[in-house]
Amino acid sequence: MEPTDPEPVTLVCGLLSARPEILDEAEAQLVGRYGPVDVRSSDIDFDFTSYYEPQMGRGLTRRFVSFARKVDPGRLAEIKRATNALEAEAARAHAFAARPVNLDPGYISPAKLVLASCKDRAHRIYLGQGIYAEITLRFRGGRFQPVETTYPDYRTAAYIEFFAAVRSRHMSTRGEPG
Repeated sequence: MEPTDPEPVTLVCGLLSARPEILDEAEAQLVGRYGPVDVRSSDIDFDFTSYYEPQMGRGLTRRFVSFARKVDPGRLAEIKRATNALEAEAARAHAFAARPVNLDPGYISPAKLVLASCKDRAHRIYLGQGIYAEITLRFRGGRFQPVETTYPDYRTAAYIEFFAAVRSRHMSTRGEPG
């Protein structure tokens, strides 16, 4: 069997910060790179872990966005490196924290949510450029379901509802040019 090109996917990004204005700024930069936002979550209090507090401070808020333009899933490593560069720019521009914003890109396909990471773990696949990917949610039985390694916050109803809305939008626009 000959290899085929993958179906375009919907780019998503999780934004995390202690300051709403930084979320807005980061979202605007993402829009400048990846086009208009298609679906936006409400801002969600992030109290699932204290892991980010030493670099980002307390009172973190998570926001998710998806983009109207579809992308080739093979671009995920490039996109993660670009979001890392945006994080570094924010760190230079805002002195209130070592890491004013965390950007977690990934994509939605009909079958799954895939997230990018710079950290290697047993369940992650190396993509190149120092970037790994993991399946975080799978679509099965008409809904997104966590896998064994899904982070606690990605198991919550608020997150799953957002990704379901993005998947629904993705399915309704399949085949449209990106």
